[in-house]
Formats: sequence, structure tokens, C-alpha cells
Amino acid sequence: MKSTTSMVATQYRMKDWVEQIKACQNRPVGMKITDWCSINGITKGTYYYRLRKVREACLESLPEEMLPQSVVPVPREIMDLKPTPSEQTGLDISAKGFSVHITENTSLNLLAEILQVIANA
Repeated sequence: MKSTTSMVATQYRMKDWVEQIKACQNRPVGMKITDWCSINGITKGTYYYRLRKVREACLESLPEEMLPQSVVPVPREIMDLKPTPSEQTGLDISAKGFSVHITENTSLNLLAEILQVIANA
């Protein structure tokens, strides 16, 4: 079990890493991550390590019901769904005042990023 001092240090470090990641993600258009890292005195490997650790911490802080669930694909003909052209089929998720419409074309990486933003809101 971690000591209180260790937990506080971890939280402080994590907060610092979150700020670094935000700064990198808001870097000027066209600037490569490698260049941003060089300017900020860290290696690209360090940046990605910190990004992974921040993402893991975000996922750990999500409520149990928001964690990934097994999805069983159901063929459209079984569900008898016949969307009209004006309808957008998909899944609507609302949490913390955010609403997200997810379709079968939504990238899993994008969904993970969106959930991270909502978790940090």
C-alpha cells in the first residue's frame, strides 16, 4: 500500500504530466511531437510514457459502468432496423453534461479520447 506522501507525489506528478500533454496537444499546427518534446526538454519516448500513464489513470478513475463492455454484434435484419435517410443510427451517450453520438464508423481511438476528456471535465 502506498504511503500518503507517495500518493501525493504521484498526484502532483500526474497533474504536471496532464499539463504537459495538454500543451503538446495544443502545439502549433505543423509542429511535430518530436520538435515539441525537444523544445520542452523531454524525449518522445518520455512523452508517450507519460501520455500512457495519464490515460491509464483516467481509465482507472472511470466508474465501473463506463468501462468497456463486451459487445455482441447483431445483424440489422434481426433487429429489423430500417433507418430513414434523415435518421442517424448509432448510440447516444450523455455524461457530465456532454452528449456524444457514436456510429459504427466512430474510431475507437476517438471514442477513447472523448471519454478521457469527459472523465477530466
